[in-house]
Amino acid sequence: MIQATGRTNRAASRSGSYIDRPMEQLPTTEALRGRVLAALRRCGVGIKLDESGDIAARTPITGGEIGRLVGHDAADVDDAVHRAAVAFAVWRTTPAPFRGELIRRLADTLRAHQDDLAEIVSIEAGKIRSEGLGEVQEMINVCDFASGLSRQLDGRTIASEHRGHRLMETWHPLGPCAVITPFDLPVAVWSWNTALAVICGDPVIWKPSERTPISALTCDALFAKVANEMGVPADLCQVILGGRNVGQVLVDHPGIPLVSATGSTAMGRIVAPRVAARFGRSILELGGNNAAIVTPSADLNRALPGIVSSATGTAGQRCTSLRRLIVHRSILDEMVSRLVTAYRSLSVGDPLQPGTLVGPLIDRGAYDAMVNALTAARTEGGDVIIGGDRVDNERPDGFYVHPTIVVVPSQTPVVAAETLAPILYVMPYDTFEEAIAIHNGVAQGLASSIYTTDMREAERFMSSAGSDCGIANVNLSPGRAEIGGAFGGEKETGGGREWGSDAWKAYMRRATNTINYSDE
Repeated sequence: MIQATGRTNRAASRSGSYIDRPMEQLPTTEALRGRVLAALRRCGVGIKLDESGDIAARTPITGGEIGRLVGHDAADVDDAVHRAAVAFAVWRTTPAPFRGELIRRLADTLRAHQDDLAEIVSIEAGKIRSEGLGEVQEMINVCDFASGLSRQLDGRTIASEHRGHRLMETWHPLGPCAVITPFDLPVAVWSWNTALAVICGDPVIWKPSERTPISALTCDALFAKVANEMGVPADLCQVILGGRNVGQVLVDHPGIPLVSATGSTAMGRIVAPRVAARFGRSILELGGNNAAIVTPSADLNRALPGIVSSATGTAGQRCTSLRRLIVHRSILDEMVSRLVTAYRSLSVGDPLQPGTLVGPLIDRGAYDAMVNALTAARTEGGDVIIGGDRVDNERPDGFYVHPTIVVVPSQTPVVAAETLAPILYVMPYDTFEEAIAIHNGVAQGLASSIYTTDMREAERFMSSAGSDCGIANVNLSPGRAEIGGAFGGEKETGGGREWGSDAWKAYMRRATNTINYSDE
């Protein structure tokens, strides 16, 4: 019996509860390399993985190296910016609907190669097959959105205080944009930015995560294929491979008016002041310590699937993953009992196998961060009631873990910090005001949700006195976001928006125009 104080008697079974896939049945690293090469061939992409490059492409499925790639240096970045500037001189005068046609054809190309790109993403990022397919589908969706938007890049006419004058605002292409992306969404984040930037008239220089270089080069090759067919500038989209040093050169470059960076808050603290120091612009989508409130009126049958999938999808490594569950004390026991039952049904193992629901962590660093967080949670009064252990301790380089539920008496320091791992902290509340205070009592402000059938609670949650996040959902998981709505967060999440609504304005510059058509 789980006590409403936030402690348990550990009656719940732990690691043995999960449906583990046999680790000895994992594919070999060489077999995974072969699958990547086959997918590249089907995409018509000629990437070589056998060079003695300085960037190792690994798969978290085995932890092994599937190839090496040659990285770039500061001179390469400077050259890329120069070539982007040349492309910009042509692209900024190209009619926006034609730019939209390029993105429309990119969407068609992604549809044609969805399975193959998803295969590469799943192998390189460790995502289960459905998540890899879903990420590519998200790329297609944002391209469809941007293609239609290319005919709606409107300005406004404003009433002038003078006779015979017309006052208006117009929007113009900004210039080459840098896009820095993380491993958890290795291709989708690029598409969020690139689809909008390109229809706005801007070239893109993409620095992907060092952990997912093959996925990035594949997208770049598919884009280049479409660009070549349409006769558009060859350097409209470029990829720069490298680590922090290459990213820093890109961030500091005066030829880049906009830097869109998605990653950790720590990364954002470095990027933002460096870009601001040269009066550049930045779009930041940083950490997310996302929460859901479960009220006494909630339909738990509806709530449970969204909570479990949001907390365990991508092994808890998404920026929108659910990390904190704030449950009314009167239903805490029932909620946790249902969660434990659901977690017992989760299959952990090879993400490429049908039926697997939880794949591996990206690397040892992610596993160590999870272990440290759970150690801190126990020290701070938390009770790990299920999960928290590694599936196969004998395998040195593949880090598969059981998703974890930790009941905590309150929002302790470890709960207030973001850990990219499948850890769900569950804590009780007594009043609605207390739930909102707990919910907003963290530094991050990306995504949030409430499960309730009380209209007043739903409205209060979405009001200015409710959730302080960029995304606030009702009876949906925090991670649910549609392309039409602006995506991004507040506070230490950075405040940027990368798709939807009027997010396109970030990729353009505004001009205020006054025309005197009078005789005066």
